[in-house]
Amino acid sequence: MECSITEAEAEAAECDLSIPIARGGPIYVPNMVGPSTRVPQFQTSLLSELENLKAELSEDFSHLDISVDDLKIFTEDELMDVALKEVFQDREENDENHPPLLDQPNALCLLKNSKRKRKGTNNSILESDCIEKVEQVVRIKQKQEEDKAAVKLHSFSPVCRINDAAHKPTRTERMRSLRSTNSTRKVNTVSLQEHIPVLYPEVVLSVEVYHNVRKGAKIQELLVLGGQTLAALRDKIFCSTDQVMHKAGQDDPSGYFLIEDVFCPDLRDPSASDLTRPILDWLHNSKEEAQKKWEHIITGELQQKQKAIMGAGESASQLPHFRSIEMHKIRFCDLSFRLGAGYLYCHQGDCSHTLVIRDMRLIHPDDAHNRALYPIITFQVKLRFQKCSVCKIFRATKVTVDDKWTPENPCYFCDKCFSLLHLAEDGSALYTDFIEYDYNHD
Repeated sequence: MECSITEAEAEAAECDLSIPIARGGPIYVPNMVGPSTRVPQFQTSLLSELENLKAELSEDFSHLDISVDDLKIFTEDELMDVALKEVFQDREENDENHPPLLDQPNALCLLKNSKRKRKGTNNSILESDCIEKVEQVVRIKQKQEEDKAAVKLHSFSPVCRINDAAHKPTRTERMRSLRSTNSTRKVNTVSLQEHIPVLYPEVVLSVEVYHNVRKGAKIQELLVLGGQTLAALRDKIFCSTDQVMHKAGQDDPSGYFLIEDVFCPDLRDPSASDLTRPILDWLHNSKEEAQKKWEHIITGELQQKQKAIMGAGESASQLPHFRSIEMHKIRFCDLSFRLGAGYLYCHQGDCSHTLVIRDMRLIHPDDAHNRALYPIITFQVKLRFQKCSVCKIFRATKVTVDDKWTPENPCYFCDKCFSLLHLAEDGSALYTDFIEYDYNHD
């Protein structure tokens, strides 16, 4: 049984208002998954790189002749202006280098004759000079485009470099940029009860949550601190299934994350049950079957795409040793994970979402430095509100299936249109040979 979501609940699904975050966003290659890493390992390596960079920048480069003129990118209009200025400048220099000989008796006649001759040839000379300069401009522009195409992004870890073999296929998937923030925000202090400062250095993780049915549709992006628990992340994840089950009186507070080989059940509520216990028991009692399924998983289509990009590496064919830790007792910095890999979030029995840790970075001065604000929702998909199929004005609250008097199947109704078509004046049903559901906007 499904229930409708009210406007107040829809507003609760909006992203956090006016919370400052650093501009920009992670860059990723489709189907690319990074090596296994941990937050402390990343933090140590990045701080080491920053210290080395500071040491290099502190060196004395006064003896070096450093010029950045060649790095400037000119527009086509600027290049044309430079070319035309050079043409006319060359013409003026030629005139200055060859002045008329006025001290000779026939200098005046020679000057007139030379002017007549040059008058006919000026246009052709100027045209040839312009053509030469234009060709030079074209060559400069082509070199700029080649230089831009030659630039490649790299990471601090040499393990994450892409093999050249990945660029050989005719249809190469280009690198794409995720959503970036281009405007600063103001903090909405209505719901803030305290200010807990974030101590530097702190690592910020970018986490994506995907739809439970449309697996490729992203519904949320969140920023989580490396020192926060997984329970803090779960409390910020919005899924309409929670609202439906709550209204139906069948709400189940149980749920769990599966990240690498660690199950993280949510047992904070006394009525919650450990959904991971049957899975762990099956892994223990059916090792051979579990091993076969695991081998099928690691030889799947996605893994083949990753090998084509990252190159053939060692594949862990041995079934991992799974363990269970309650999510309010484990932090992100305690876990091993891979950037870009898909992990599992399961709740309300069998409602499962793909969870992706897309990016990891140090906290920036433009980020919010109040720990109480995190996790921060930076993106929340808009709920798609279905209008009534009859009036086309109000939001649908009911849906009927196999209804003989409706123009479409299924058909959506607001409360008023449903009553006019299906109920008599005394509230009794006019006919009952159809299936009726409360409609859930998603």
